[in-house]
Amino acid sequence: MKKTLRFVFFGLLALVVTALVAIFLIAKIALAPAAGEWSTTVKAGPLDFEIGVPTAVRLATSPWFAPRLDGHSLDTRFGTVHFSWKDATGLQELRCAPCSVDVPALGKQPLTVERLVATVRRDGNTLSGGFEATPRTAETDMLQGTWEGKLAPRNLRLEAKVQDAPIARWYAVLVPTLPELQRARIGGTLALSGHLVLPEATFAVLPVISQFTVEGLGTEALLGARTSCGPSARLANDSWLARAVIAAEDQRFFSHAGYDLTEILASIDNNQKEGQIQRGGSTLTQQLAKLLATGGDRTAERKLRELLYAVEMEQTLGKARILQLYLDNAPWGGNICGAEAAARRYFKRSARTLEPAQAVWLAAMLHKPQAVLEQWRRDGRIDPDRTKWVADGVRGISRNQRETLLKSVAAAKFNPPEANIP
Repeated sequence: MKKTLRFVFFGLLALVVTALVAIFLIAKIALAPAAGEWSTTVKAGPLDFEIGVPTAVRLATSPWFAPRLDGHSLDTRFGTVHFSWKDATGLQELRCAPCSVDVPALGKQPLTVERLVATVRRDGNTLSGGFEATPRTAETDMLQGTWEGKLAPRNLRLEAKVQDAPIARWYAVLVPTLPELQRARIGGTLALSGHLVLPEATFAVLPVISQFTVEGLGTEALLGARTSCGPSARLANDSWLARAVIAAEDQRFFSHAGYDLTEILASIDNNQKEGQIQRGGSTLTQQLAKLLATGGDRTAERKLRELLYAVEMEQTLGKARILQLYLDNAPWGGNICGAEAAARRYFKRSARTLEPAQAVWLAAMLHKPQAVLEQWRRDGRIDPDRTKWVADGVRGISRNQRETLLKSVAAAKFNPPEANIP
């Protein structure tokens, strides 16, 4: 009797193992990527196997298989995705909470949404559905939109539109722990459209912002603030250094409301090509917010904080005071900050009496002040292409003045500051 039970037990075990191996092999064969197909590695217990992502997507969204995923979940690099099937609508629902994605173009930390729910319907190689993004603690603060995707052997191209929503709601969804949200009163609305290509994770966005306002951060106190960098330069807006700094750092300074969408989108595009932050896209007002309020961490959260301060500064300070504060606090290499200290240190004269070429030279340092200072000390000059570009961007001067400025900048060679003096 014992021998019979043992035989039956091992026989059943052999059948189970055989069935599992058969299922694994069938899945491996059925989902194996075709030549050139976008693929990824999936873990099945102790085993790993490569699958074709388009094939897996077609299987997971097929009307005969999608209901079988109901109640199951899948660990992905974005977070754990939970599947459910809605019989009434014939839609598959995917829920990810929290859900995050690494976007090197926006900073070192991933962008995280506390709760993301999307519906999926497939018709051939076309996918479509809707989505909702909410913070866990306030599901009424919801961002909603629609999406459509085109599935191809090598990629998935997604188009999405987020409905117009209060900017305060965007902040509540994207950065709910931001301390400024406790006191800032944020007005205005934002709608967004964009596209994303996977697996490359390249994207483009088109925001539409209306009546963005911020109150409650206390930036009006900066009207009477004094710099710790030394004496104020007290430069007029049409001084050579002020004009050169605007040409170098923010050529639309007098026309934007604290942020420059054209420059932000250009910087995102450039940074994703480089795979890291190479171009900031910040206005002078945003740079001032970074200097005086937010610090310089390269994260999307810091950029969103910076944006709040910049918008309020435009409303409380005005352009002339913002420019003055920037010139009085900007870093110029070593431990030097402020235009007056930089002019006296590097050229032995006041910022108000700088020659045009000297003003351009100082303005050209601002994008990487420490690196440029080291280059100046090492080579006796700084990047000539950068100085020419700045000189060519100076506004409010005649053609003859520009020609003279370009010639003097091309010929300029100033003695480098001593390396043993900061």
